[in-house]
Amino acid sequence: MPSEMLSAARRARCHREAIVATQITAVQACTLDILTSMQERIWYLKSSQLLEMFDADQLAAIERQSRWKKFSRGTPIYLPGEDADSVYIVAEGLVKLCHLTADGKVSTLAFIKIGEVFGELSLLESGNRGEYCEAAADTTIIRIPRETLLPYMDVNMQFVVAITKIVGFRRRRIENRLKSLLFSSNQQRLAHLLLDLAEQFGSAVDDGIRIGLKLSHQELANLIGTTRETVTIMLGKLKADGMIGGKRESVVLTDILRLASSVDREWHGLDGTQQ
Repeated sequence: MPSEMLSAARRARCHREAIVATQITAVQACTLDILTSMQERIWYLKSSQLLEMFDADQLAAIERQSRWKKFSRGTPIYLPGEDADSVYIVAEGLVKLCHLTADGKVSTLAFIKIGEVFGELSLLESGNRGEYCEAAADTTIIRIPRETLLPYMDVNMQFVVAITKIVGFRRRRIENRLKSLLFSSNQQRLAHLLLDLAEQFGSAVDDGIRIGLKLSHQELANLIGTTRETVTIMLGKLKADGMIGGKRESVVLTDILRLASSVDREWHGLDGTQQ
């Protein structure tokens, strides 16, 4: 065989080997990405308040049945009347649960933050959703089918207890909000709301407790059932009285003990210790 033909054959073989090596590297990289992504998703599941008692094999099985989806701010996650066939976990972002009135007005019932669960009633009863749920920020949601979790309720008592606690806590929070709407003045409702938000989203800063949730005056008004103008006036009064500070949409409770005392409420601190 002429030397030119041998050289051409060697070059072709080297080219084929290079292509195969590149394909193997690509497959290995893709496999590593898949494993890393799966491990990350399992970490999010393990970090949730609902599934923290599950072992690695159980979490891997749940992960395989779960679906992840991104929602931009203001996008509905589910609507009233839809089938209650799934439980949701907030992986990133923030979710708000709302009630829609007959005349189309929106009343915000609760905010759900990272690691928290919503739609949990689907595990206790079948039927349709009664509330409206939307992303309050750019949000990533983990959707777990109801049928995936139901078998664990028969064998894992810790799981059942966790569901009961979540349902009870969410119900008490909403009931307190409704009582405030029915029996308190606008000023009292706003004070209670600020204290609730401090408990859920507060962090200590030099001048008090900063609420780590940016809400417009209109969003605050929706939470306490009043108008944006009324909220603006009441926030101005609280600021003049030295109980709050901060910039627009970023409230700092500068005298939280006095704010709590104004509505006959105790402040238990960010660590739950009564002050």
